[in-house]
Order: sequence, then structure tokens, then C-alpha cells
Amino acid sequence: MLRRRSQIRDYKAEARLFTSRAFVAFIGIVIMMGTLVANLYNIQVNQYQDYKTRSNDNRIKVVPIAPNRGLIYDRNGVLLAENRPVFNLELTPEKIKNMDETLVRLQALLDITPERIERFKERRYSRRFKSVPLLTQLTEKQVAVFSVNQHKFPGVEVTGTLKRFYPFGDVLTHVIGYVSRINDRDIQRLVREEKDANYKATRDIGKLGIERYYEDMLHGTAGYQEVEVNSRGRVIRTLKFVPAIPGKDIVLNLDIDLQLYVHKLLDGRRGSAVVLDPKDNGVLAMVSSPSYDPNAFVHGISSKNYNALLTDNNRPLVNRATLGIYPPASTIKPFIAVAALQEGVITPKTTRNDPGYWKIPNSKTKPFRDWLRWGHGVVDIRKAIEESVDTFFYQIAFDMGIDRISSWMMMFGFGDYTGIDIYEESKANMPTRDWKMARHRTPWYQGDTIPVGIGQGYWTATPMQIAKATSVLVNDGTVIAPHLLRSTIENSQAFTTQQLSEVETYPPVSGVPQTYWNIAKDGMMLVNHGKKGTARRSFQKMSYITAGKSGTAQVFGLKEDEEYNADEIAEHLRDHALFTGFAPLEDPQAIVTIVLENAGGGSSNGGPVVRRIFDHIILGSDKAKDKATK
Repeated sequence: MLRRRSQIRDYKAEARLFTSRAFVAFIGIVIMMGTLVANLYNIQVNQYQDYKTRSNDNRIKVVPIAPNRGLIYDRNGVLLAENRPVFNLELTPEKIKNMDETLVRLQALLDITPERIERFKERRYSRRFKSVPLLTQLTEKQVAVFSVNQHKFPGVEVTGTLKRFYPFGDVLTHVIGYVSRINDRDIQRLVREEKDANYKATRDIGKLGIERYYEDMLHGTAGYQEVEVNSRGRVIRTLKFVPAIPGKDIVLNLDIDLQLYVHKLLDGRRGSAVVLDPKDNGVLAMVSSPSYDPNAFVHGISSKNYNALLTDNNRPLVNRATLGIYPPASTIKPFIAVAALQEGVITPKTTRNDPGYWKIPNSKTKPFRDWLRWGHGVVDIRKAIEESVDTFFYQIAFDMGIDRISSWMMMFGFGDYTGIDIYEESKANMPTRDWKMARHRTPWYQGDTIPVGIGQGYWTATPMQIAKATSVLVNDGTVIAPHLLRSTIENSQAFTTQQLSEVETYPPVSGVPQTYWNIAKDGMMLVNHGKKGTARRSFQKMSYITAGKSGTAQVFGLKEDEEYNADEIAEHLRDHALFTGFAPLEDPQAIVTIVLENAGGGSSNGGPVVRRIFDHIILGSDKAKDKATK
């Protein structure tokens, strides 16, 4: 009996335990079910939009569309940079059953090199549904041969893209520049400038010259299309299409006929020439010689060819018009004359005797020689410019001092960027006391100032700086930046619908009487047409009047009493020939500045080239010049 009662108590205890456990389990299930339902509600309702967006991101892709690059014209509407179709042979791996067999047959049909086949095999399986280029820049013959046999090659097709082409080749390289493939450095810059989104579909970017400076204007705005894709990334259909906005076309101040003529005159010699329109400093021609073909860079130049350009002693990669730095030599004497007159260092009637040398008063230093060893006799400022009398300007430099000289010449634009619209430009050097202390850790000595008076010593300049300074003189102190851009054209608009660009100006050289400007110009006129003008032989029998100033820049210094003999020294150590001038005198149509490296005297070597450029601009052709000289 007792045993039975004990069993009943145990049974009731187990029943209570089971009931309590079942209840706890039920509560746990309810809690978990509630949590699950809450999570489902949160996902299905609260986070619906988020997961819908993620789903669409997997289902819908945004494919960027590259804009067509703007064209570049000269002032007369001649096309200088265009977009030409380039045809590529592309294969879609997913559509080709036997890739190796297809490649063998294509190699035999189109004469494809084994190296190109190997490069293709390395990358063809990265995205099987995407087409992969096998051959680029197909010739017309290759396109025709493949088109006839295309039915034999499923999954293989010829596609077309637009590539930049420069029809005038090396004639305009240092002006137009070129575009080339975007590299890591370009990407970093685009990200830094927050422009990378606009270049998602773009392969090339401006690397030099106008192409680089006006990249934003020429590139345009990228478009896009929204496409639906499957799980493998294959495009099923297009949902939305937004076309790209092409870049603006731009018109340059350049006259390509003049550019070609000047390029031919330099004939591959080391040097440069700048032609400006004095009315607004538009660049009519800018030639740097020797040059190179920019089209090689558009499609990717080989390492061998690029190294050949890098190691060429003639430095064809350098734009000598804006990056070439030379002593400006005697070309600066008219500018010094204006400064000296305004500072009261000389007057229009000041005369000095030139015995062929000049010495610093009360010093034992060696004399500074004139280019004419026996001297020019008594001269005033006009004669000093006409005959390029060094001793006259030695005295001016001594009286003015480096502080006033550098201050005045900086107003003419020396020692600073000219403002031309390309990035490849040097400031060169307008020496000052502070510059010498920072550069050489020595103070400025009185003897340092004297050669500066004739454009030598520590003074260097670019041809573009000399041309700009000449325009300041021509325009009686008005300072205008040289500029290549003339106007812009909205895409697909006619050439006549140009929007002229603004011209950048600087503070003028003010307060100078008109008489002083005229004295400097008269001196330059006498250089070309005076009885003793240093360039008179180059400007004989002309039907119009010109003005100019020659310069002969020393490349290395001579020892005392040592005479310069070009025939006895290495070619690269010979003097540079410089010349700057404008014509006609009364109503200037052109400013011309040239530098011929290691060519010798500026008057005898630079003068004839400038004369022919003036004749080409003003008379229209060499035939007109010949008629005028008979």
C-alpha cells in the first residue's frame, strides 16, 4: 500500500515537472516565433526599400557612355584635331565553341603575330560575355578580308571607335599637344578634383598643350544607360538611356598656313618662332623645332621610340617657345631705354662716346667690351639702339642699379609666366638681390648688374616672354597675355556661331610719356632701315617699314683678350641668334620673335627669317616679296 502511494506521488511530481517544462518550451517557442515574425516584418516592411534597392543593384547596372571629344580649328576653320573612326577585331568568348581553333584560323587569315595571340589569351576569360579586342587599328584591307569571311567566325566582329587624329603631325605638336590613355596619375588627379565620375567610360585624356589646358571644355559630359542583367552579368534589356553631351569645339588664333610656312623656314633647326597679333596678342603661329608626331602617343608609343625621343640631343620633346630659356641679349635694349628715360637716368638728348669698352668708375676690374672693338663714337639713345651699342647700356645699367632694372623689366613680363593658355611654360629668371642670395648664397655685386644691361649675366627669358615684352612696347604700355584660344563653338553648331573668349589683361606700364615709347620704336626702326642699323642688310628694298632688334646670346664666357671664333669651337657652344620685331611700323599687323640656337649673330641669321615671315604676312607670299624687292 505504501509502495503504491509512493508511485502515485512520483507520477504526480513527474507530471508537474513535464507540465512546467512544456510551458517553458511553449513560452520559448512563442518568443522565438515572435522574434521571427518581428524580423520578417522588419525585413519585409521596414527595410523593404533598402532590400529592393540592393536587388535592383544586382539586377540593374548603370553603363556609362563616353562623350565625343570636341574638335579644334584654326582661325580660318581648318581642322587641326579631329576624331577618326578606328576599327578593332573583337571576340566574345562565350559565343565561340573552340577558341584555339578560331585563333589559328584568324591568325592565318589576318596575319596576326604570335605575341598578340598570347596577350589575348591572358585576358580573354576575365569576362566571357564581354567582347575582348584581339586586333586594333585594322587596315582597310584587313576589314575587307574579314568582312568577306565573317560568316565563318561566330562570336567574332569588327567594332568601331573614335580616336584622336592630328592631320598636321609634328607641325603643331607643341601647340595642340595630344591625348593618350588615362594612367594612374590621371585617375588620382581626377578623384582629387572630383571629376572621376565623368571619365568612367573615357579611355583618353589630354596630356599636353591645348588638349590638356582645355580638357574640361573638350571632353564633354558622360551619358549613361540603365540595363537589366542576369545573374551572370549578361545584358537582357535597356531600361533607360541618357545620351552623352559632346565636348565643345574650340577655335584657335593660329593661322595654319602661317604655321606651316614658319615651320618650313626653321627646317628642323634647333629653335623657335612666335608670331603675335599686336591688337590682342593672339598667337598666330608658335613653332618649336625640331618636333615629333603626336599621333604616335594617341595609340600608345613603344618604349623604344619614346626612349629615342628622350635621349635625342636635339630635345624634340621640349617646347622651346615657352620652355626654352636663353639670355635675351640685346633684344631688351629698347625696353631698358624706356625705363632709363622714365627714371631720368638719361634724356632724349643724352650722348656718350663709345671707345669700344666700358669700366666701372674707380675700380680695377677688367673692362666690359663692346661687340665692335673700336667703338661707335658719340651716340644718343636712338643710335645706341640702332647700332646696339653695348657700352651705352652698360652705363645705363650702372646708373639704374639692379633694383630698378628688375622692377621695370618685370612690368614688361620678364621673370613671370606670360599667361599663355598652355601649362608647359617657364618663368625663366629676372635676377634680383634676393634671388641671388637664395640661389647662390652670395650678395649682389655691382659687377653683376652691368651685363644685365645688355640682356646677359643672370638674366634669362623665353621667346614668348620676349614677344610679350615687344607687344607692351608696341601698345605703349598695355600688357596683354598671349593666348591661343580665340572662341568656342557649341557641338553641332556652324563655324560661324563662335563665342569669342575673353582676353586676359594685366596692369599697364603707366605714366610713360608717348615720346619715350616713340624713341624706343624709332631706334628699332633704325635697326632695320638706318644707315648703320645692325639688321639693315636683311631689310633692304622693302615696300613697307618695319622695326626690330637683334640679339646675340653668349653660351659660354670668353677669357680676357680672347676672341670669339665660331669655326674653332664646338657647335653647341656657339652663340644663339635672337630677333624680335613688328611690322608695319605705323599700323603693326604682326610681332615676330625668333631664337635660333647656336646659329651665330642675331642680325645676320635671325633677321632674314623674320623678314620672310613679315613678307608672308603683309605681302601674302614670297612672290609678292620678290616683286617688291626688284
